[in-house]
Amino acid sequence: MAKRRLNKQQQWRIEKIQAERTARSKRREQEIDLQLAAGALGAEQPGLVIAHYGQQLDIEARDGKNAGELYRCFVRANIGSLVTGDRVVWRAGADGQTGVVVAREERSTLLQRPDNFGNLKPVAANIDHIILVIAPEPEPHDNLIDRYLVAAENTGIPAVILLNKADLLSNANRPHIDTLLARYETLGYTVVQTSALTADKTPAPPVQALVEGRTSVFVGQSGVGKSSIIQTLLPDESLRVGALSESTGKGTHTTTTAKLFHLACGGDLIDSPGIREFGLWHMTPQEIEYGFREIRDLIGSCKFRNCQHKNDPGCALNQAAADGTISAERLHSFHRILLAMAEQQARGLSLD
Repeated sequence: MAKRRLNKQQQWRIEKIQAERTARSKRREQEIDLQLAAGALGAEQPGLVIAHYGQQLDIEARDGKNAGELYRCFVRANIGSLVTGDRVVWRAGADGQTGVVVAREERSTLLQRPDNFGNLKPVAANIDHIILVIAPEPEPHDNLIDRYLVAAENTGIPAVILLNKADLLSNANRPHIDTLLARYETLGYTVVQTSALTADKTPAPPVQALVEGRTSVFVGQSGVGKSSIIQTLLPDESLRVGALSESTGKGTHTTTTAKLFHLACGGDLIDSPGIREFGLWHMTPQEIEYGFREIRDLIGSCKFRNCQHKNDPGCALNQAAADGTISAERLHSFHRILLAMAEQQARGLSLD
């Protein structure tokens, strides 16, 4: 896997930062050991990571008389990286406001994305499904949708396509969007249409049905209304909503900190700037093939083992497209993603 090339100054800076982090971690471990020895930490109890702030976490107590209360906690160095949605074991401090995370429970799912240096970075854990939000404005593009779906397929987390701002559908854009959505419904993806801006400012029924009793993550390009949807689900939360730029037609980022929100219907929502977009450049061609669910079953069926799935004779993918078994548009998107990955990996740059 190609990684971003660093100059000497960048390498020195990274090493300096890592050394400082290591020193701080050692000091925290010493402080924690002293508290343990002095009996200053409470008994072990289950908790949930609600938000991540650098080296500290907001942990929600899950059991006992303090269930639902938040505590600002440090993490023991031997646990590894924790993310919003992680279920943990922690011990409360004597002040009743802080604590220490001492273990992480096994994850059912983990959502990751590559950082600028080609390393996979965990973003959120224990997610039941990914809700990919699109809208008539900004105009949805199949290649961008396919990138999200490839990432979702490779995590093993089910994906749902949610068309927001359905009130903006018109005679001009409806045929294109209907054709686009039908393509994904044919593949077995759940497709839902709604509008976050309901007249009474309450959650739209289709959205509430999607999130009820589940832990969900919203993804999608800026401007499609992710924060607006969350605001209807959580009207008491002070979420900033970014307006679509009239001059560019593109949205503006509004979320700055990953956070888990509890819903009155019993579900949870995780909103994070780290999951708005997924670069795919860290993936192998085999993982891209797997990400297209209608293509994965055809791999290995080509006449030649080293088939590039372009104009190669006996290509099973091309034959399937000619027969109408798979979408020609999806096959074109598949080729575009592979080509873009090859170009970016050759330059050692991210696809963000």
